[in-house]
Amino acid sequence: IAERYNLSADEWSVSFQSRFGREEWIKPDTEMHLARLAANGVKKIVVFCPAFVSDCLETLEEIGIRAAEHFRKHGGEELKLIPSLNDHPEWIHALTSIIRQQLAG
Repeated sequence: IAERYNLSADEWSVSFQSRFGREEWIKPDTEMHLARLAANGVKKIVVFCPAFVSDCLETLEEIGIRAAEHFRKHGGEELKLIPSLNDHPEWIHALTSIIRQQLAG
C-alpha cells in the first residue's frame, strides 16, 4: 500500500494489536506506538487492520474507540479507522471466486 501510494518511510508505520495476558508480545505495541506518534507531533493518522476481513469488537471498539481515545489523550487529534472489507461487493466477488476454485479442485 505504501509503495502504491508513494508514501515515504516516515509517512507510514506498523504496530501490533491483540496483546493477550502477560506474555511478551510482538512490537511495537499499538498503544505505545500511538502514544509515541502523538508525542512526536503527529496529529492525524489513518489506521486499518489488514488481518480482519470483517469488522468486529477488536477493530470497532479497541481501535476505533479506545485507541482513538488513547491517541487523543497523548496529544493526537484524529484517528480515522478504515473499515474492513465486510460485505464490499469486490470482496464478496473475490471470495466467491476463491471458494469456487477450491470446490472445483
